Amino acid sequence: MGEDVRLRAVVELAQAMASAHTLHDSWRAAALGAREALAGSFAALSVWERDLGQLKVLVNAGDLAEGEEEFPEDESYPVHRFPEIAEFLHERWAGGGEPNAWVETVDGPAAAVAGGEPGYCHQRVAALRRRGRGCCVVAPIVLHGRAWGELYVARPLGTPVFGRDDADFATVIASVVASGIAQTERLEEVRRLAFTDPLTGLANRRAVDMRLDEAVALHRDDGSVVSLVVCDLNGLKRVNDTHGHAVGDRLLERFGSLLSVCGARLPGGLAARLGGDEFCLLTVGPPADDVVEVADELCRRAAELELGEGVACGIASTGDPIGPLRSARRLFRLADAAQYRAKAARSVGPVVAGRDGGVVRLADEPPPRAPAGGERRRFRGMPRVPPGGGG
Repeated sequence: MGEDVRLRAVVELAQAMASAHTLHDSWRAAALGAREALAGSFAALSVWERDLGQLKVLVNAGDLAEGEEEFPEDESYPVHRFPEIAEFLHERWAGGGEPNAWVETVDGPAAAVAGGEPGYCHQRVAALRRRGRGCCVVAPIVLHGRAWGELYVARPLGTPVFGRDDADFATVIASVVASGIAQTERLEEVRRLAFTDPLTGLANRRAVDMRLDEAVALHRDDGSVVSLVVCDLNGLKRVNDTHGHAVGDRLLERFGSLLSVCGARLPGGLAARLGGDEFCLLTVGPPADDVVEVADELCRRAAELELGEGVACGIASTGDPIGPLRSARRLFRLADAAQYRAKAARSVGPVVAGRDGGVVRLADEPPPRAPAGGERRRFRGMPRVPPGGGG
């Protein structure tokens, strides 16, 4: 492969990874770009999970063998079966410089390529034979000065075996991939911070607003049940005034954890801190009764938190008779009004909009048209939303 072709391949790989919007996109771009650059038929990107002592495959790209998936859920291998990724990095390259890639062939042993690092061939060779491949080049990926994982590119039987120049080029490719992964991880961290409450680790108001807009659109399309639980943690001001804000923060963190644990019972639920002592749980799909049951448990367990005074909890769900859902804002205001009612009544359980036998109507909504026959239906709507509430 000519130098111009390889230079173009490096540029295309860097551009593809730079344009990736998510980690999955970045991993896939890395594998596809490496496969193309090295004229392989298959490529994989794996990360070294030190705490678990394993190489976890993040993505497979190209001609997949039986049992291989593009984004496998549980394809991982104990590092002791491939010790070069760990041992070589510490024993051979710890003195400085970048680790070199090496080649394995289906015939074995490793280090058949002059100048290559000797590998532990038995597992690599067995894998090549099992999957009908003729050779592979393995390039360690180093990120922030530490072994991060490896890039693996293979060719099928009957095609030219990778040479020393291919291994050298794979080392360059691995460096480009490492830079791309580092950039994507930084972007992911920025996105995470933009949609995460820093104290509790829950989603923040921005994340809820976006998810709620999507949920309402889905409800309009297919009738999916959308439910919103709004919670106000009682007694936070007293805790802050009496014990200090550090203790108050711990109470917020503990309730946030409790909300997350309870919310996990509802598939796809989003637990969030809206700000101050206000939290919410948004679900799409689970029946309203299931949401009420979880909210009831949340109230019971919140009452047991040390120093706290329980939680005021309001629920609005399209699974209840709340009228047409004209906007995400309406669902939020209904849930907030129910929460305000629970707080005013010092309710030990959640208050649910629409479960008092009437259609819920907010104070600033026009009354519905009278039923036929001249008799006006009686409404027992929620109380007026307090200033600044649910806006």
